[in-house]
Amino acid sequence: MEALPECVPAHHSEVRCRNPIVPIKVAGGDMVQLSKRIVAVALVLVAMATPAAAQEWPGKTITLVVPFSAGGGIDASARLQAVALGEILGQTIIVENVGAAAGTVGSARVAKAEPDGYTLLIGNTGTHAYSQSLYKKPPYDAAKDFEPVGLVSESPRILVVRKDLPVNNLQEFIAYAKANQSKMQYGSAGVGSGTHLPCALLNMAMGVDITHIPFRGAGPAMQDLIGGRIDYMCDTIQTGVAQVRGGTVKAIAVMSPKRVPIVPDLATTGEQGLQDVEATVWNGFFFPKGTPQPIVRKMNKALGDMIARADMRQKLEALGLSIVPPEQRTPEYLARYLPQEIERWGKVIRAGSISMD
Repeated sequence: MEALPECVPAHHSEVRCRNPIVPIKVAGGDMVQLSKRIVAVALVLVAMATPAAAQEWPGKTITLVVPFSAGGGIDASARLQAVALGEILGQTIIVENVGAAAGTVGSARVAKAEPDGYTLLIGNTGTHAYSQSLYKKPPYDAAKDFEPVGLVSESPRILVVRKDLPVNNLQEFIAYAKANQSKMQYGSAGVGSGTHLPCALLNMAMGVDITHIPFRGAGPAMQDLIGGRIDYMCDTIQTGVAQVRGGTVKAIAVMSPKRVPIVPDLATTGEQGLQDVEATVWNGFFFPKGTPQPIVRKMNKALGDMIARADMRQKLEALGLSIVPPEQRTPEYLARYLPQEIERWGKVIRAGSISMD
């Protein structure tokens, strides 16, 4: 048979080539089949490559994005965890602060990063629950644009009042608030912050409408509470307890499902008769969507190994953080929990017409 050139027309409906896949009909059917075979082979190659990449991970420095400015509570905990995780994984983890727009800028950056396991986010209730309702067009879908790795800790809010407010427990506070709501004011670190929305939730549960005074940070708000210029705050447990111990403010209740070790004698809101007002700011880790599951699992195991270290637990608890139980540290739990949190806080935000736009 005469040798064919690379491809030559044989009849009006087909082409003959020296390529082993012959003949290839121009009509399109076989071309589609060939395309499908090529795609199938490509998918197999990708599937074979993924376990190998995961097995080699981490092969270089990991960047942990903290979506807030340096010096805050989440930054302090992130730096502690970066060192510990780096030791466990045998690789350097650097912390990069990308603080702007209530944590959404840094979070959006991670959502758009290469899903190769080398860009990690420490997110919280604000970045992944509040944000979805505070903005008309959030820069990311918190439930769809990330691979959940796991929760690590949470920080309950504590209801503190000015020291001369004539109340000493939650029921007295509720009665006073209902009788004096037009005169009262509460402060926070800013609109939509982790010290604002818990108080908004509390006010909803009490059935009162009290004026909110947003400050530029929790520090100035606490100073006005100490000075008697506002009446109450839903502060972080660490800061609130420090002021209570100093005698500058009074603690009324801890807004958590159970009492916390740092103030074991302070009753929860539930124990004092007000249900469903738990307000804890949780901290968890996220990879960009599409990060291979073997890498996610390996990082999740590292988180578990980190929490198992007594020194790490002590350091995190010293920052006012409570370690979540093992069943709440899995990727699956966080994937289920996140939509619930988005819906729960969305109701509070919509009811109060609260917006960051």
